[in-house]
Formats: sequence, structure tokens, C-alpha cells
Amino acid sequence: MIRHPLADRGHDLYETPPVAVQALLGAEWLPNRIWEPACGPGVIVRELRATGRAVFASDIVDYGCPGQTVEDFLTTRAPEADCIVTNPPFKDAAAFVAHALELCPRVIMLLRLAFLESERRRSILEDGTLARVHVFRNRLPMMHRDGWTGPKTSSTTAFAWFVWDRSHRGPTALHRLSWSAADAALPMAAE
Repeated sequence: MIRHPLADRGHDLYETPPVAVQALLGAEWLPNRIWEPACGPGVIVRELRATGRAVFASDIVDYGCPGQTVEDFLTTRAPEADCIVTNPPFKDAAAFVAHALELCPRVIMLLRLAFLESERRRSILEDGTLARVHVFRNRLPMMHRDGWTGPKTSSTTAFAWFVWDRSHRGPTALHRLSWSAADAALPMAAE
């Protein structure tokens, strides 16, 4: 896997595949008022709005998402929202989680599964509010960096939806989910 320097990655926009949001909707209850603070062009926003939810969209750059405000999530306060759902910039993922947890009772982030492997993130991973981790049993379609003109390849990175809930106390439940219609139809027993 080729790693590109941060300077080449700009604001670290890797657009979420719609199937990832659809899998989340099948696995997790979501409230009506949601904030998507790293909306990019708006895949998560469109998928959630299609279900009738009120979604406030913002990002540090105007990527053309309908109804988006331009603001830096890490320096702003929350609009009235019951949940934050986003695919944060990888370089700022820990900061996004920590700030979101200060602002909202439920936080759901699409993150690399390797996000679990960190001493530095201990406070946000082991405070008892990480309720569930929904790990994709099949790799997501590749999320190429915004502006990428190189070859399109399949993903080699494992992703999961991480769900923090202030009302949760205790161990984190681990679940497997699929974005593939064929895999989603398989029984979930013994997982």
C-alpha cells in the first residue's frame, strides 16, 4: 500500500460508499436529528435524508453538499442534534471523536478497524461509552482520496462503524455486518 504525505492528501477527504451507510442503517437505530460534520460531497447526508431524517451538514471546505455550512468542526459547537454520524478525516479522527463526545450524546464514526490499536486513544476507547463496533465482514469498496487520478484499486483496509453512547456503561459489543446484499442475508448466529 502506498502512503502519500499529508501535504498531498489535503483535507483528507475519502468519500464514504453509500453501501456503508445503508449497512449502518440496517444495524443501528438512529435518531431523527443528526449532524454530519465532515460531509464532503454529501453521501452520508443524502443516505440519511432519504430515510426522512433531518441532517445538518457541515465541512471545513465547500464540497457542494446541499444545505452545507462551511465551518471547522474542531472549533465549533453543535447545532441541535441527537447524534453525530461521520467519516472523519483520517488524520484528525481521534480529535473528531473526542470533540464529538463533548458535544453530543451519541457519536457514530466510520473508522479504520486499526483505530482500536492505540494507547493515545485510551480515554475515548476505554471510558465505557464505546457501546458497539460494527466491523465489516467484507471490505468496503475503495474510498479514493478526493482528486485522486491514479489507478482505482480495491480496498485493503478494514473499516467499522464505531458507536459511542453516553448512556452506555460496560464492555463494548462487537458485531459483524456486511454491505453486500448476498452477505447481509446470511444468518448472524454464532458471531
